[in-house]
Amino acid sequence: MHLRVLLRPDTGMINVKNLRKTYGDVVAVDDISFEAKKGDILGFIGPNGAGKTTTLRILSCFIEPDSGTASIGGFDIRTQPVEVRRVLGYVSEKCPFYGEMTPRWFLKFVCDVRGINGTRFKSEIDRVAAISSLQGVMDRRIETLSKGFQRRLGLAQSLLGDPPVLILDEPMSGLDPNQKQEIIDLIRFMAADKCFILSTHVMEELETICNRAILISKGKIVADSTPQDFKEKGHGKIDAFFRKVTNGN
Repeated sequence: MHLRVLLRPDTGMINVKNLRKTYGDVVAVDDISFEAKKGDILGFIGPNGAGKTTTLRILSCFIEPDSGTASIGGFDIRTQPVEVRRVLGYVSEKCPFYGEMTPRWFLKFVCDVRGINGTRFKSEIDRVAAISSLQGVMDRRIETLSKGFQRRLGLAQSLLGDPPVLILDEPMSGLDPNQKQEIIDLIRFMAADKCFILSTHVMEELETICNRAILISKGKIVADSTPQDFKEKGHGKIDAFFRKVTNGN
């Protein structure tokens, strides 16, 4: 069955309800609720340690919440993690590559893990390589590729199986301006048919690429609007609004 058939458009792409996660006495995620739909590029911002990555890892089924739940494409992260992983692509801040592998070898490995096999895996690899503009480096060792190409490869692996939801944790960290623009262009190219959550701490990235933003501080959502609204409330500067909301300055 094709993955798109599994979606329930009336439920929204992402539905998060009252998520909470603690580590000992530290409350990492504190009663977070939000929704996101097809076409959203949702910027997830906040100070270091605010709970951004923990929330994304919960949504990606890497860790379980203490309470609350969420659904991705209509599938519950607690009771249907296998189905969630089929409709979700995830890119961590540091993609786990083996340097001696080539992109082709790495993508074949990911296909095997995800059960994309038979005659389908080759066409899938060719498809994501074309979208990510990796055709010219598919047989080079990953350790010889620039950070920009390695980021493209991280995105390419997340696209295998054509998931409708993509979660990107600091996807432009460590890239130069040209490499950042390449990733931005790629996300925009795919945005109409997908739902993105993009974690970042760079306010310029938020304004450039996102059509919606959630600001999280001390595990709680403290603002949920558009980057333009954040900018207006910060008297022309998003980072001024960020500082005001997160530490009162």
